[in-house]
Amino acid sequence: MTTRLLIARHGNTFRPGEIVTRVGTTDLPLVESGLLQGQKLGAYLKQHNWIPDVIFTSTLKRAIQTAEQAQIAMQTNLPTDALSIFNEIDYGPDENQPEDKVIARLGAEVLLTWETQATVPNGWKVDPHDIIKNWQDFSVKLIRDYAEKIILVITSNGIARFSPYLTGDFTTFSAKHRIKISTGALCVFEKKLSSEQWDCLQWNIKP
Repeated sequence: MTTRLLIARHGNTFRPGEIVTRVGTTDLPLVESGLLQGQKLGAYLKQHNWIPDVIFTSTLKRAIQTAEQAQIAMQTNLPTDALSIFNEIDYGPDENQPEDKVIARLGAEVLLTWETQATVPNGWKVDPHDIIKNWQDFSVKLIRDYAEKIILVITSNGIARFSPYLTGDFTTFSAKHRIKISTGALCVFEKKLSSEQWDCLQWNIKP
């Protein structure tokens, strides 16, 4: 028997034509397209018989609203727990800055390393070891409390990109996959009772 962990990134927080900025701790709501992405996520889960038994989100509006829209599409009223461990990282001096200004401060190569290897740029207020430990501790809780269940987590890009550490080999995973997850996209992990690690079955699937 297996336990299935579904990890989704929240929906869009900017409308077409708006200046997109790097948003971490800023608590933006979803825009219309983001609400639709939440509904598409729920419809996709229902279509694939992946209705979760429980939902976890960050404490930020964009994650909570994505879960609400997914539940509308799934026609469910599942228990939802908002946890601060799934809140987006703090981008420090780059919070709410457009990407061209972020690149000007850090350099394109530094951002590329973040996108491919999750190496944190200078000035961002985040400890990768804490995020990795949070994922590991959370996975232990899942096996203890939700073994053989389906769990949905809705979080942000900066947090979700560290979830492949659950496979036990992030280096190999990040060499094969683009670790940046699109808004509204889904990742599927599975753990067999006999296995020490999680297997990633799908990554960055767009419903």
